[in-house]
Amino acid sequence: MRDVLLIALFAFLGAAAAGLLGAVALRALRHRSVAVSLTVVAAVSVTAMLAGTLAVAWAMFLSSHDLTVVTTVCAMAAVVSLATALLLGRWVVARSNALTRAARSFGDDGSFAPPGGGATAELAALGRELAATSERLARSREREKALETSRRELVAWISHDLRTPLAGLRAMSEALEDGVAEDPQRYFRQMRAEVERLNSMVGDLFELSRIHAGALPLNPSRMSVYDLVGDALAGAGPLAREHGVRLVGDRVDQVPVEVDGKEMTRVLGNLLVNAIHRTPADGTVAVAARREADTVVLSVSDGCGGIPEADLSRVFDTGWRGTEARTPPAGAGLGLAIVRGIVEAHAGRATVRNIPGGCRFDVILPAAGS
Repeated sequence: MRDVLLIALFAFLGAAAAGLLGAVALRALRHRSVAVSLTVVAAVSVTAMLAGTLAVAWAMFLSSHDLTVVTTVCAMAAVVSLATALLLGRWVVARSNALTRAARSFGDDGSFAPPGGGATAELAALGRELAATSERLARSREREKALETSRRELVAWISHDLRTPLAGLRAMSEALEDGVAEDPQRYFRQMRAEVERLNSMVGDLFELSRIHAGALPLNPSRMSVYDLVGDALAGAGPLAREHGVRLVGDRVDQVPVEVDGKEMTRVLGNLLVNAIHRTPADGTVAVAARREADTVVLSVSDGCGGIPEADLSRVFDTGWRGTEARTPPAGAGLGLAIVRGIVEAHAGRATVRNIPGGCRFDVILPAAGS
């Protein structure tokens, strides 16, 4: 038993010395190729076994014949191990280089396709992650392009919308100044209407800029959607009567929500105004509110005849009007963008879909806790 322990001790000391030298070599070569590291690891394994054998032989536990046999076996094992390590290292390096070349496409066209052929589990996982990142970057670039297009359209449209009333105000003010206005009071009323329109447009732009900057101040409080809908219907009533549109709000549950009352009233007001303008006379605009699981759904349905499927995804984009008309009734195209921004600031979402005879806008908000 004592001889076995001594053999184990000497073998361990010899192998430990080889392992220590291997660790030093790995540290010195840590910036080299993985093939070099694999070769060093294989060499350490064989050297550790040979060093342990030599240590035992030095302690006179092996005969010269046995030492020759063991040394020969270790030498053959070293040849096979080093060759295997080199082949494996070259294969891993080749797969790594292929992945590196594929990753360079991020700087070219922005797309990424994992290289073909087998790869280690780690390299395969890295390839999948790079492919997923490429998809996210592609979506981000598409959103950036859409936003840039939207900004350019908005600048052009707002410039036109501002120029038209300003030109009218200038003409009317010059007519009043020159004393050629036949009905000054009518001019004053028209000028006031144009100023109100400009003020509303500037207010929408300011609100939208705060939303995009993430600086929209919210003061949430617990309230019932019944009260929110009642206030919105009361505010939109005169416009509905002017357009001959019926407002219906008889399917509203008294569900509590935690929202900023002022901002959420603006959301419903924008949706109602949009629905009234696009619903023909004698049509109906209906408001409903219901609870679904942990959310509250506010719905505004109109009789606009529906939105083309190609435009449904653009309804909440900044500057979208649903028409190419540049006349004042078309508006600045900011109302629905403001709706989405306010709703998302409340951790909700706004959606739209076509229904028979029109479309329905849904505002989905988290329900207030009991």
